[in-house]
Amino acid sequence: MLHTWGRDPAVYHPHIHYVVPGGGVKLDRHGQAESWQSTPKNFLFHHGTLVRVFKAKLADELRDAGLYAQVDRVAWTKKFVVDIQAIGHAVPTLKYLAPYVYRVAINDSRMVAVDDERVTYRIRRKGNRTQAKAVPGEAFVESFLQHVLPTGFMKIRHYGWMSANSKISIDEVKWLVWIMLGWTFWLGSGYAPQPKNLTAPMQCTECGGEMRVVEVTYQSLDSMGIQIERGLTYFDSG
Repeated sequence: MLHTWGRDPAVYHPHIHYVVPGGGVKLDRHGQAESWQSTPKNFLFHHGTLVRVFKAKLADELRDAGLYAQVDRVAWTKKFVVDIQAIGHAVPTLKYLAPYVYRVAINDSRMVAVDDERVTYRIRRKGNRTQAKAVPGEAFVESFLQHVLPTGFMKIRHYGWMSANSKISIDEVKWLVWIMLGWTFWLGSGYAPQPKNLTAPMQCTECGGEMRVVEVTYQSLDSMGIQIERGLTYFDSG
């Protein structure tokens, strides 16, 4: 998702948000979806590697477009800003980005006053503080129009198996992920053959004997009057 503004629409701040899935589809030798390969939960790739590769790819694209010579050479010596965060679940991130899909650089609720000469609006500062800013009307219009994307630019792009041109359907991806998660659950449940137990066995607080599963229920333990004395001890999987 391409954004060009920040807290103040007068500041031109182009940046891109990427939502990267935590894994990918492995293809067989015929180009068909074979399996889902998951990434580690808290690692995608190093920040430094991404900066170097992105800078090189951007330079190549500018050369192909005949625009490389128009970029100040000092810009390539600057430190490119990259922020990678493991979010665990995509829903909170999508909820954060969704309002920006059709939102403009400034909305009506931030407008304080408008007259024949000046426009006054609120901007957010660090610490969630707000401040009123007054600018000439022409300057406000100019700052607003700089965020209108040129012809050919897209605010949102989909890539990989989310692209409309992908030979792999979303349903196939969901199926592969489901299979992977199902096997992962089975392997981690303790029912699959293991060189050693993945969990320390729970013991009865009354007799000290090892507890075993006798029934699976969707009712909460609290509703059945069962109090857990201690949690399971999980081995570190690395």
